[in-house]
Amino acid sequence: MAAVPLGFDIDAPRWDQSTFMGRLWHFFNITDPRTVLVPERELDRAQAMVAGCRAGMVPPGSSQEQLLYAKKLYDSAFHPDSGEKMNLIGRMSFQVPGGMALTGCMLQFYRTVPAVVFWQWVNQSFNAIVNYTNRNAASPISLAQIGVAYVTATTTALATAVGLNLYTKRAPPLLARWVPFAAVAAANCVNIPMMRQQEIIHGISVTDEDNNELGHSRRAAVKGIAQVVVSRITMAAPGMIILPIIMERLEKFPFMQRIRVLHAPLQVLLCGGFLLFMVPAACALFPQRCSLALADLEPELRDSIVTKHGDQVPFVYFNKGL
Repeated sequence: MAAVPLGFDIDAPRWDQSTFMGRLWHFFNITDPRTVLVPERELDRAQAMVAGCRAGMVPPGSSQEQLLYAKKLYDSAFHPDSGEKMNLIGRMSFQVPGGMALTGCMLQFYRTVPAVVFWQWVNQSFNAIVNYTNRNAASPISLAQIGVAYVTATTTALATAVGLNLYTKRAPPLLARWVPFAAVAAANCVNIPMMRQQEIIHGISVTDEDNNELGHSRRAAVKGIAQVVVSRITMAAPGMIILPIIMERLEKFPFMQRIRVLHAPLQVLLCGGFLLFMVPAACALFPQRCSLALADLEPELRDSIVTKHGDQVPFVYFNKGL
């Protein structure tokens, strides 16, 4: 085991976060679905180890590999802003097992309205938990606002799915298979901004390059949330667009027609294959620590920063969430 190097910084990124490939490796690490099986007591030990390392007290006998693994577990299970342990379903490391089951079922059971309604409702319930869990923790949201966001997103998904489902009854079969993706994309455009509406209303904390807080910006919140919406739609797109084409062709073979009962498990497994790559790839599209030019901030915040710091702060930085 490699010894811990002098001056080891546990929070320093292992990969260059200014590049897509660096962010991709980073998110492959922390969205590893195997971490959802790690016992709670081991997660708590990882949290204690990370806290000790940040305080300059590396546990005796610890290797660099052990510390890096502890940081991996910490990043996968604890909120980056608050440091609180996230619920299991809302963690990005649960996106592969949770997402593959829901996406596979939405793609398989799309022919009848009751099935569409049920699976879209389950999916939006899952998305609401994920969006709430990964919100910017500095912007609290009330139960009433959570309820409105949930109902609005679910209604949007159901209206889109049922409407398109009825519209495509006489269309080519492949178009009907793409209806679940249209519903998911539409709901994401509503669910995420609604769940994080407090950030849009009151702004989120922005800092300088050295993490010194400069104020709160609504424009920064809008940019961060827009990027999260794009990431979530991108996450779902390949599996929900390409997989229907694959299944449409496979189901024409006689052997596939004889094993119809296995179509749903097959779609779930294939969705897992797509998500295993797409979850980290979608998260890596934009830097987690997002930036915004000073000129793009609200005039009052920009003027305040210029008054205090002159032209020494050309950009501000903020956590966009996931």
